[in-house]
Amino acid sequence: MKSDLWAFEIEAWNTGHRCIAGIDEAGRGPLAGPVVSAAVILPENADLPGIDDSKKLTPARRNRLYDRLYGVARAIGVGVVDAAEIDRANILQATLRSMAMAVANLCPQPDCLLIDGIFPIATDLPQKTIKKGDSRSISIAAASIVAKVTRDRIMTQADLLFPEFGFSRHKGYPTQSHRAAIAQYGCSPIHRRTFKGVREHILKGSRHH
Repeated sequence: MKSDLWAFEIEAWNTGHRCIAGIDEAGRGPLAGPVVSAAVILPENADLPGIDDSKKLTPARRNRLYDRLYGVARAIGVGVVDAAEIDRANILQATLRSMAMAVANLCPQPDCLLIDGIFPIATDLPQKTIKKGDSRSISIAAASIVAKVTRDRIMTQADLLFPEFGFSRHKGYPTQSHRAAIAQYGCSPIHRRTFKGVREHILKGSRHH
């Protein structure tokens, strides 16, 4: 008997769908870096003990499950939208775009989407939005782990380029130390200039030039 985490997948299978992708994002809240989405298609017999919403897992456990998912998933797609695009479009539109990119990068293509949150994406595929989906659907939980680990690794790389901001510690989230670094150094090329916490320092900096 599969756990309740499979309920949405089972419902989709029972209505004739065979290739169901769960979709989630990481990085809507940070002041820097991209928003990253993942789409994951799991096989019906996937054995994934310990899988849960990525926010409830330790980094070590997330990394282990990430490796496991790449071993057992039928397909994984990732979509990355950078800070410049976030500033151009706005974070919601950038997030939905990264989700659509993640779906487009799946092979095989899914015949049904389970999406975390309340906003549908631009696609002709049947889709279902699920509030708090990352703790209610195993496919979305899987996607949340892939998205989070992928984004964390991007930010760890960014830390090598911009060490003064400490991105490997806070991944761009608005921590006290990150805010202090922005106040001291201004913003890097990967900061989101339209976000509160960054834009004030651009205005302040522009007065000096």
